[in-house]
Amino acid sequence: MFGLGKKKELQDDKALYAPISGEVIEISAVHDPVFSKKIMGDGFAVEPAGNKIYSPVASTVTLVQGHAVGFTRADGLEVLLHIGIDTVSLNGSPFKLKVKVGDIVNGGDEVGSVDWTEVEAAGLEKTTMVIFTNSDKLDSFDVRYEKVEAKEIVGKAQTK
Repeated sequence: MFGLGKKKELQDDKALYAPISGEVIEISAVHDPVFSKKIMGDGFAVEPAGNKIYSPVASTVTLVQGHAVGFTRADGLEVLLHIGIDTVSLNGSPFKLKVKVGDIVNGGDEVGSVDWTEVEAAGLEKTTMVIFTNSDKLDSFDVRYEKVEAKEIVGKAQTK
Protein backbone atom coordinates (compact mmCIF):
# COMPACT_ATOMS: atom_id res chain seq x y z
CA MET A 1 0.00 0.00 0.00
CA PHE A 2 1.28 3.50 -0.90
CA GLY A 3 4.47 1.93 -2.29
CA LEU A 4 6.00 1.56 1.17
CA GLY A 5 8.63 -1.12 1.34
CA LYS A 6 8.53 -1.44 -2.42
CA LYS A 7 11.94 -2.28 -3.88
CA LYS A 8 13.30 0.25 -6.36
CA GLU A 9 13.92 -1.23 -9.81
CA LEU A 10 17.17 -0.70 -11.68
CA GLN A 11 16.58 1.59 -14.67
CA ASP A 12 18.32 0.95 -18.01
CA ASP A 13 19.34 4.60 -18.34
CA LYS A 14 22.35 5.49 -20.54
CA ALA A 15 22.51 9.13 -19.35
CA LEU A 16 25.44 10.54 -17.37
CA TYR A 17 24.54 12.98 -14.60
CA ALA A 18 26.63 15.69 -12.94
CA PRO A 19 27.66 14.23 -9.57
CA ILE A 20 28.16 17.75 -8.18
CA SER A 21 27.70 21.34 -9.35
CA GLY A 22 30.75 22.84 -11.02
CA GLU A 23 32.84 22.86 -14.19
CA VAL A 24 33.00 19.58 -16.15
CA ILE A 25 36.54 18.98 -17.43
CA GLU A 26 38.28 16.33 -19.49
CA ILE A 27 39.85 13.50 -17.52
CA SER A 28 43.22 14.31 -19.11
CA ALA A 29 43.18 17.69 -17.27
CA VAL A 30 43.05 16.10 -13.79
CA HIS A 31 46.18 16.74 -11.66
CA ASP A 32 46.74 13.06 -10.88
CA PRO A 33 48.32 10.71 -13.44
CA VAL A 34 46.28 7.72 -12.26
CA PHE A 35 43.21 9.54 -13.59
CA SER A 36 44.64 11.79 -16.33
CA LYS A 37 46.46 8.89 -18.02
CA LYS A 38 43.26 6.78 -17.72
CA ILE A 39 45.02 4.05 -15.73
CA MET A 40 41.75 3.30 -13.91
CA GLY A 41 39.66 3.89 -17.04
CA ASP A 42 38.24 6.66 -19.19
CA GLY A 43 35.80 9.23 -17.86
CA PHE A 44 35.38 12.89 -16.95
CA ALA A 45 35.82 15.12 -13.93
CA VAL A 46 34.16 18.08 -12.22
CA GLU A 47 35.84 21.01 -10.47
CA PRO A 48 33.20 21.31 -7.73
CA ALA A 49 31.21 24.36 -6.71
CA GLY A 50 28.90 22.52 -4.30
CA ASN A 51 29.11 19.96 -1.52
CA LYS A 52 26.17 17.61 -2.19
CA ILE A 53 27.14 14.45 -4.10
CA TYR A 54 24.79 12.72 -6.55
CA SER A 55 24.85 9.47 -8.49
CA PRO A 56 26.34 9.95 -11.97
CA VAL A 57 24.35 6.97 -13.32
CA ALA A 58 21.26 4.85 -12.72
CA SER A 59 22.75 1.78 -11.09
CA THR A 60 23.29 -0.59 -8.21
CA VAL A 61 25.77 0.64 -5.59
CA THR A 62 28.70 -1.81 -5.52
CA LEU A 63 31.27 0.01 -3.37
CA VAL A 64 31.12 2.55 -0.56
CA GLN A 65 34.51 3.61 0.71
CA GLY A 66 34.47 7.07 2.31
CA HIS A 67 36.01 9.01 -0.60
CA ALA A 68 34.56 6.84 -3.38
CA VAL A 69 31.35 5.16 -4.47
CA GLY A 70 31.16 2.40 -7.08
CA PHE A 71 28.15 1.81 -9.30
CA THR A 72 27.15 -0.83 -11.86
CA ARG A 73 24.58 0.07 -14.50
CA ALA A 74 21.98 -2.37 -15.84
CA ASP A 75 24.15 -2.94 -18.93
CA GLY A 76 27.18 -3.88 -16.78
CA LEU A 77 29.11 -0.62 -17.13
CA GLU A 78 31.09 -0.06 -13.91
CA VAL A 79 31.42 3.54 -12.75
CA LEU A 80 33.62 4.86 -9.96
CA LEU A 81 32.86 8.24 -8.39
CA HIS A 82 36.09 9.40 -6.75
CA ILE A 83 35.61 12.50 -4.58
CA GLY A 84 38.78 14.62 -4.49
CA ILE A 85 42.39 13.69 -5.22
CA ASP A 86 44.34 11.60 -2.67
CA THR A 87 41.39 11.91 -0.29
CA VAL A 88 41.73 8.25 0.71
CA SER A 89 44.28 9.63 3.21
CA LEU A 90 41.44 11.37 5.09
CA ASN A 91 39.96 8.01 6.15
CA GLY A 92 36.42 9.05 5.18
CA SER A 93 36.34 11.95 7.65
CA PRO A 94 34.95 14.75 5.42
CA PHE A 95 32.48 12.47 3.63
CA LYS A 96 28.93 11.68 4.71
CA LEU A 97 27.64 8.96 2.40
CA LYS A 98 23.96 7.97 2.50
CA VAL A 99 24.10 4.80 0.40
CA LYS A 100 25.21 1.24 1.04
CA VAL A 101 26.26 -1.65 -1.17
CA GLY A 102 23.21 -3.14 -2.87
CA ASP A 103 21.18 0.08 -2.99
CA ILE A 104 19.57 0.91 -6.31
CA VAL A 105 19.84 4.57 -7.32
CA ASN A 106 18.61 6.64 -10.21
CA GLY A 107 20.95 9.05 -11.95
CA GLY A 108 20.93 12.26 -9.96
CA ASP A 109 19.89 10.66 -6.65
CA GLU A 110 21.73 12.17 -3.68
CA VAL A 111 24.38 9.78 -2.34
CA GLY A 112 26.05 12.05 0.22
CA SER A 113 27.98 15.22 0.92
CA VAL A 114 31.53 16.40 1.53
CA ASP A 115 33.09 19.04 3.77
CA TRP A 116 35.46 20.74 1.32
CA THR A 117 37.04 22.90 4.03
CA GLU A 118 38.49 19.74 5.58
CA VAL A 119 39.78 18.56 2.19
CA GLU A 120 41.39 21.95 1.51
CA ALA A 121 42.85 22.12 5.06
CA ALA A 122 44.65 18.85 4.26
CA GLY A 123 46.14 20.51 1.16
CA LEU A 124 44.21 18.23 -1.21
CA GLU A 125 42.38 19.02 -4.44
CA LYS A 126 38.59 18.86 -4.75
CA THR A 127 38.43 17.56 -8.33
CA THR A 128 35.79 14.82 -8.48
CA MET A 129 36.15 12.08 -11.07
CA VAL A 130 33.63 9.81 -12.82
CA ILE A 131 35.58 6.83 -14.16
CA PHE A 132 34.40 3.89 -16.29
CA THR A 133 36.51 1.18 -14.65
CA ASN A 134 35.64 -1.43 -17.26
CA SER A 135 36.20 0.92 -20.21
CA ASP A 136 36.65 -2.10 -22.51
CA LYS A 137 32.85 -2.51 -22.24
CA LEU A 138 32.36 1.11 -23.37
CA ASP A 139 31.43 1.70 -27.02
CA SER A 140 31.31 5.49 -26.72
CA PHE A 141 30.53 8.32 -24.37
CA ASP A 142 30.00 12.02 -24.82
CA VAL A 143 29.97 14.73 -22.19
CA ARG A 144 29.39 18.50 -22.25
CA TYR A 145 32.48 20.24 -20.91
CA GLU A 146 30.98 23.33 -19.29
CA LYS A 147 29.54 24.65 -16.02
CA VAL A 148 26.71 22.44 -14.82
CA GLU A 149 24.34 22.05 -11.92
CA ALA A 150 24.35 18.85 -9.87
CA LYS A 151 21.92 16.16 -11.12
CA GLU A 152 21.89 17.68 -14.62
CA ILE A 153 22.32 15.30 -17.56
CA VAL A 154 25.79 16.02 -18.94
CA GLY A 155 26.10 13.24 -21.50
CA LYS A 156 25.53 9.64 -22.43
CA ALA A 157 27.54 6.40 -22.31
CA GLN A 158 26.89 3.48 -24.67
CA THR A 159 28.23 -0.01 -24.09
CA LYS A 160 29.18 -2.57 -26.76
